Amino acid sequence: MPIHYQEGALHHFLTSTPIRASAPCRIDMGGTLDIRSFYLPLGHLSPCTVNIALNLRTSVSLQPYETGRIKVSSKGFDSAAFPLDTAPFNHPMGLIFAVASYFRAEGVHVHIDSTSPPRSALGGSSVAAVALVAAFDAACCAIEKRPQMNPSQIARLAHAIEESVAGVPCGTQDQLAAAFGGVNAWYWRYGPDGPFFEQRALAPEMAGMMEKRLLVAYCGIPHESKDVNSRWVRQFLAGDTRDNWASIVTLVHRFEQALRTMNMDEAVAAMNREMALRKEMTPDVLDDIGNKLVTAALETGCGARISGAGAGGCIWALGEPERMRRLRTEWHRIAGARQDARLLDAGIDMRGVMIETGGCTAIPENDEVY
Repeated sequence: MPIHYQEGALHHFLTSTPIRASAPCRIDMGGTLDIRSFYLPLGHLSPCTVNIALNLRTSVSLQPYETGRIKVSSKGFDSAAFPLDTAPFNHPMGLIFAVASYFRAEGVHVHIDSTSPPRSALGGSSVAAVALVAAFDAACCAIEKRPQMNPSQIARLAHAIEESVAGVPCGTQDQLAAAFGGVNAWYWRYGPDGPFFEQRALAPEMAGMMEKRLLVAYCGIPHESKDVNSRWVRQFLAGDTRDNWASIVTLVHRFEQALRTMNMDEAVAAMNREMALRKEMTPDVLDDIGNKLVTAALETGCGARISGAGAGGCIWALGEPERMRRLRTEWHRIAGARQDARLLDAGIDMRGVMIETGGCTAIPENDEVY
C-alpha cells in the first residue's frame, strides 16, 4: 500500500519508539512447487508444499540513523550504508535495501540478528524480509493511524519485493512459513484475480508429536539456492523433467496425509523417494557431508531431505523416536568431520511473525479466508 508519511517522519518516530520484529525459518517438503513456473503447468495435479517453521528465529530492529541514508548491519556481513535512493539491490543485503526503499525508510538503521547459520537453506533472507516488512509496516501504521497488515499481506509483499530484485523466479513458501509459523501444507492456485494459496494447517498436538521425531543438521557450508533452482527451472521449461515433478507432487500429497495420521513409515518413504528424484535431476544437490547424512538416515530407517534447494545448507530427518535416537548419534559423528557442521537445536515454532513496539509484543491477526 502507498506510503503517505512525510519525509523524516519515520526517523523521528524511531527516536522515541524502538521497533523490533522476528519470524521463524523453515524446513520443507516439496519446495520449488511454490514457484509459478511449476505450479501453473502442474495445476491439474493440485501441487502443494509442506513446510515446518523452526524456532530458529530471525529478528530485525529499527533505530534512527543519519537523515537521508539507510544502514544495514547483520552478523556475517559487513555493515553497509547508502543514500536511500541509490542503495544497491544487487548488494549481498540488497533485499533489505529493497524493502527499505519500498517503505521510504530514510534515516533508519536496520539491525538483523539470526539464530540460524548464514545461507543455511532455511529461508533466512526471506524470513528477514518478512520480519522487516512487519516492522516497517508497524511503524507506518503508527504514524499514519491505519490498521496493520495481516500475515498473508506481509508474506505477499515480502515475496513481491524479493522476486522483483532476485533475477530468478521465487516461490512463496519461505515467506508464508515466516508469517504464519506452525506446520502447514500450502496448495498453490491461480484464479481470476491472480495467484493465491490454500493453507491446510497441522493441528498443534500433531505438530508436538512430530517435533519428537525431527532432526536438523547444518552441513557446515553455505548454499546458493539460485544455482540449483535455476537448473530445475531450465530443465522443467525444456520439458525434460516434468514427469519427475508430477511424481513429486504425488509424493508431497502422500507425505501430508501421512503426517495427519502420524504414519511415519509412509512419511519416510515419501521423503526418501522425493529426495532420490531431486538427486537424479541434480546429482550435486547433496555435497559429501549431505550424502553421508542422507545415507545414514536411510540405513537407520528414517527419512532425510535437503532443506530448500540444497547444495549445502541443512539436511533434515524424520522417523520414529527410537530410530531417531540412533540417527542423532550417527549424525553427530558425521558432522564432526567438518568444521562448522553440526546438529541444530531446532524445534517447531507455532508462532509466526511477531512485532514489538515500544516494549509491547503482538502477533498480527489474520482475517483472510483462503
